[in-house]
Amino acid sequence: MSTVRRVGIIGWGAIGRVVGTALAEGQVGSAELVCVVDNRPLGEAAPVQQVTFEEALERCDLIVEAAGQGVVRQYGERVLASGTDLLIASTGALTDDELAKRLLAAGPGRVYFTGGAVGGLDLLQAARSMGPLDEVGLTTTKLPATLEQPWMDAELLHRMRTATGPVEVMSGTARDVPVKFPKSTNVAASVALAVGDLDAVRVRVVADPSAHRTRHVVEASGPHGAYRFEVAHRPDPGNPATSQVVPYAVLRSLAALAGRTGQIL
Repeated sequence: MSTVRRVGIIGWGAIGRVVGTALAEGQVGSAELVCVVDNRPLGEAAPVQQVTFEEALERCDLIVEAAGQGVVRQYGERVLASGTDLLIASTGALTDDELAKRLLAAGPGRVYFTGGAVGGLDLLQAARSMGPLDEVGLTTTKLPATLEQPWMDAELLHRMRTATGPVEVMSGTARDVPVKFPKSTNVAASVALAVGDLDAVRVRVVADPSAHRTRHVVEASGPHGAYRFEVAHRPDPGNPATSQVVPYAVLRSLAALAGRTGQIL
């Protein structure tokens, strides 16, 4: 007989609200939402009690991070050291090699990652087990306003704001790009996790005023095959930097961790 997972969520934003509401409504019967952690007073907005981080560790056996890369850096190791499992949505934090090593070595809690807004990661992991992939590329295209960052100079911002077509905003590796776009390019880190090498994944970030759907195109090839995945998501209306599908990817991961039958693993 499977045990019901006692779940706490850190972050009651675009991702956390959807995940938490679904859990509270019993949509994942083998997982129960028991508390929420957030740095703002939620009052009756949350369906369960809002608690401190320390209280959440006492009540839960699984914590869902739904509040950004900074939370992973601040709390990740403490969650795992307490014996609580951790499901990370903000995979971009793992572009910090030292943090990634510490999280993977920490315990006795176990760390998991959700695929978020991109598909095909399971197949890339399987292909990688046959040998290194020769080429891996990711092109992410979003509305210009969702990509604006404090480090951008006036010329680039002007090009983005006046664009009538696609504008390349940045290119680099999966190590470089998520650091510059902490709320918009977790997909790059997720692809790198799947292939096992941050530096092997070449990433292009494109701003396009016609990109009413966020598009991710993954292309990879190696001795054993060639792969191409393309997804186009509607942005979340409350937080256009993330796609509507992301919280449902988290729920799928939760269901798998909770042992619900019928899951594609």
